[in-house]
Amino acid sequence: MSAGKRIVSLVASNTEIVCALGLADRLVGVDDFSDFPPEIEGLPRLGRDLDIDVDRVADLRPDLVLASLSVPGMERNVERLRARGLPYVAVRSQGLDGVLEDILRIGELTGVATAGKRLADRLGERIRRVAQRTAGVTRTRVYWEWWPRPYIAAGGPSWITDLSSLAGGRNVFDDEPRESATVSTEAVTARSPEVAVICWCGARKLPNPVLVARRPGWGEIPAVRDGRLHAVLEPRYGRPGPRLVDGLEELVSILHPELFSGSP
Repeated sequence: MSAGKRIVSLVASNTEIVCALGLADRLVGVDDFSDFPPEIEGLPRLGRDLDIDVDRVADLRPDLVLASLSVPGMERNVERLRARGLPYVAVRSQGLDGVLEDILRIGELTGVATAGKRLADRLGERIRRVAQRTAGVTRTRVYWEWWPRPYIAAGGPSWITDLSSLAGGRNVFDDEPRESATVSTEAVTARSPEVAVICWCGARKLPNPVLVARRPGWGEIPAVRDGRLHAVLEPRYGRPGPRLVDGLEELVSILHPELFSGSP
């Protein structure tokens, strides 16, 4: 495999990693959900990240296809790439440390290992600064919702568990063995989250916390009762790439606004 002179990215997180490494000019095609940074706007679109058109990928003559296994169902893309004999690598981020490891790996695959290390080091330093700021706080119990019908929450292996801990919280479903888990109103209520973050995957506009608060039975949840229902957009939280650290820095202000009360 060459050093990725013609790169195809099949998921938004990999697209953002490639661009953060300074390699936007090597991208020749991306999935339909890749929308950042602006430099990729005119690139050929190859389908949804769960259902890539492999024939169109082949037509682009890539020497590196960056696939992902971060969401169930993406393995179908890998099977199709393998069947076509296309040169691919599939990454699967395990927690926040796994995201940094993927950055290093993609840097090596594309021949810019030094840039990959610099990027990972910069992100790591920002993560450490957040951890220092929240070191002495009381942990806030947080419910993280990826989808409303049925309710899908972030589970233990999710990078959301790491982000919540670093931001001074605890994912109330951190004992779930899957990265994402279907949960009930009763299960959410039983875990008494003090904050609920609504972050629906693929949503183009913010969910309405008022409507979420009106769900049957949700009035007993402390986060709802105390008005600590927050809606955020998915790109800074649902994509295992560099912008997760932007999300982390925002999450601190959601879980612990008191840390910013004295800011100018």
